[in-house]
Amino acid sequence: MEGFASMVAALDRSNSTLDKVAAMRAYLLSAPDEDCAWAVYFLAGGRPRMLVATPLLREAAREAAGVPEWLFDECYQAVGDLAETIALLLPESGEAPSAEEMLDTWMRVRLLPLRDLDPDAARASLIVCWGRLGSWQRFVFNKLITGGLRLGVSRQLVLRALAEASAVDARLIAQRIIGFTDRKTMPDGARYRALVAPAGASAHGDLSPPVGDGAEDAPQVSPLTPTDAFERSDPALALLPYPFMLAHSWEPAKADAEPAANWLAEWKWDGIRVQLVRKRHAVALWSRGEELLTDRFPEIVSAAQALAPGTVLDGELLCWAADAPRPMDFAAMQTRIGRLRPGATTLRQTPARLVVFDCLEHQGSDLRGQPLRLRRQALLDSLALAAPDPDRLCAVPAFEASTWSERAGLREAARTFGAEGLMLKRLDSAYGIGRSRADGGHWFKWKLDPFAVDAVLIYAQAGHGRRAGLYTDYTFAVWDRSAAEAPRLVPFAKAYSGLTNAEIREVDAVIRRTTVERFGPVRSVEPTLVFEIGFEGIARSARHRAGVSVRFPRMLRWRRDKGVAQADSLAALQGLLTASRG
Repeated sequence: MEGFASMVAALDRSNSTLDKVAAMRAYLLSAPDEDCAWAVYFLAGGRPRMLVATPLLREAAREAAGVPEWLFDECYQAVGDLAETIALLLPESGEAPSAEEMLDTWMRVRLLPLRDLDPDAARASLIVCWGRLGSWQRFVFNKLITGGLRLGVSRQLVLRALAEASAVDARLIAQRIIGFTDRKTMPDGARYRALVAPAGASAHGDLSPPVGDGAEDAPQVSPLTPTDAFERSDPALALLPYPFMLAHSWEPAKADAEPAANWLAEWKWDGIRVQLVRKRHAVALWSRGEELLTDRFPEIVSAAQALAPGTVLDGELLCWAADAPRPMDFAAMQTRIGRLRPGATTLRQTPARLVVFDCLEHQGSDLRGQPLRLRRQALLDSLALAAPDPDRLCAVPAFEASTWSERAGLREAARTFGAEGLMLKRLDSAYGIGRSRADGGHWFKWKLDPFAVDAVLIYAQAGHGRRAGLYTDYTFAVWDRSAAEAPRLVPFAKAYSGLTNAEIREVDAVIRRTTVERFGPVRSVEPTLVFEIGFEGIARSARHRAGVSVRFPRMLRWRRDKGVAQADSLAALQGLLTASRG
């Protein structure tokens, strides 16, 4: 536990990529395999479900610290982070911090069992654990309890550290690590050894291709080594997806450097990025976040049964009615994601469609090293041969254009078709891992400019973590100028990103001067500040007072040039809603 907490401290205090990789590599080289398995789980973004309810955690902390509730709440407001507040308030134990116990022991013996204890037993166990830890270890321990441990490292940095510690190709580790953070499978030493086993070897013995049937036995083409190609035939990896390739934001300079004919253009959809894996008699649907969605979209699984075994497709999952010219709003997809096993009514009201744009495996052969133009043809061949239900599974349209101005015109028409803009992909590009600029980038998203309105700041709340003590989370409103009553401000969105540190401090000072009322941590302020609020999408919503909900709101700029009376109205939002429907 001490070694893991020290690594977390090293990651927290450094902004250097080299230092972060070095800290992770040092831990992976020195810790037991069982501890490394848990460390990789957390580094890769794994978070166990909350083990103790927040009220019980706060109650146990107040008891251990001997402070009244009002004082605890004041400290929490000042610090801004529950785990850190508890770590700072608890008195130092007379015992030396427990350093000898493994992270794996803490997780299996002390942390995970908390979920099954009654409140009194959980409270007593927490107090005992806190007494065995130093201040920083308590902070990490509390973060593990709440599921809020965020280590500030990207997946690419984790892969790099694993590759350096094990001398295994990072691309191979990227493929093996998929599913490592699944909550249904507890990390253990065997899984970690399999993750970092030498290419062509396995912690479970010989990794020869199993004898199968049909397309499963076809030779594999891999961008790795021939031996590594066997990894896809390992039964443990049979229904796992490949690492996803990601896109950069479009750089206008690319248009000056290369002809438009070198690039494939597709619609940029606003859905759920997934890979569909068809192997032997099974189908799996994986999200980019490595969540298995198979049971949530039975209509897609049913359509995919028509595909030949040994097929892996990459695409966008949308809610799309059979007779509709465009997909539904993203809110419909949110409804589907929330249904673990959708019923007949859900399937009828929000039918799903998988719009496919890449073929990663065809007839059992790994195509990721092939150029996009060949993978695109393999995709069309796969769908033509299988003839799945086109309302449930289809290829994304591809557009040809001889000039960039034609592409720009196509982009401007995207909202008519329910798209966010264009995807631009080099026709000669291989399918890579993640988002890398080593090659200058091969996939780009050329999104439409965001919707924007000028809105008034009416509520503010203090931030957390590094923003604790500053009012950084804001609620914005627009004018309701209906003829029936005097104009009034109606809240429509919350936003907390888009300002510089200097602007945040300046806004914080204004909020403190103009506070009208307090509602717990929230302040109501005089309407004096106007900001331009941008957002990606807008939809009708009966749950919001403004009658609409917006997607990904953020502050584009502080409108110091505008007075409150000049802010936009509900009518402007309604106009954007109409524009969003083409």
